[in-house]
Amino acid sequence: MCAVVGAFIKNATAEDFDMLQRVFFESKIRGMHATGISYVKGGKVITEKHPLPANQFPFNFKEYVNEDGNLYLIGHCRYSTSDLEYNQPMATDTKSIVHNGVISQELPENWEKLYGYKCMTKNDSELILYSDNPLEEFAEMSMGVCELNANKSMRVYRNGKRPLYLTSMENGCIITSTSDIAKRANVDGSCAEILMNTYLTFDEHFAMVVRTVTIPNSKDLQQYEVC
Repeated sequence: MCAVVGAFIKNATAEDFDMLQRVFFESKIRGMHATGISYVKGGKVITEKHPLPANQFPFNFKEYVNEDGNLYLIGHCRYSTSDLEYNQPMATDTKSIVHNGVISQELPENWEKLYGYKCMTKNDSELILYSDNPLEEFAEMSMGVCELNANKSMRVYRNGKRPLYLTSMENGCIITSTSDIAKRANVDGSCAEILMNTYLTFDEHFAMVVRTVTIPNSKDLQQYEVC
């Protein structure tokens, strides 16, 4: 059980920074072993992560704001069942992902043979980083994911085995693992469940594209919270 966070905020202000910090603080209940963030600045994705709960993480949201004045950011609060290595986000300088769920329980040394991806870590979430179509490719696995790209786009999606919520605001949106996180953080906006097997992609102009994929025999196992 981990938490993922996404933030797409136009003309980000100090009030937005305070709100986003509250979102992370409320998300830590789902994972207190490590916290990490990725943001877009200088034409690339920059990532920072520490083996600390969110309330001890050295957030500096003003520094994360892009040159255009907007904030493009994803984050992760990790609940570890093994060790504190290979924390999230899993990232390159062009793409980053944060993931709640399980992709593979096979031994890491077998991943390249099984999935075709050569991974640098032993965190199975890294497999999502290299996939263009994770919902289809890993249809039997569990996932709630936020992706961030250096071109200032964010893609969010889940399957029926993990929750994910979108809170729409006047100047952007916030992604949380549960609606209760957004409520407790006093995010001012309209909260809605993200439908399973659906990609929501936001571009730098804050336009949203919706693409739903058909996964045979898939079922939604989530009990939705009232937004």
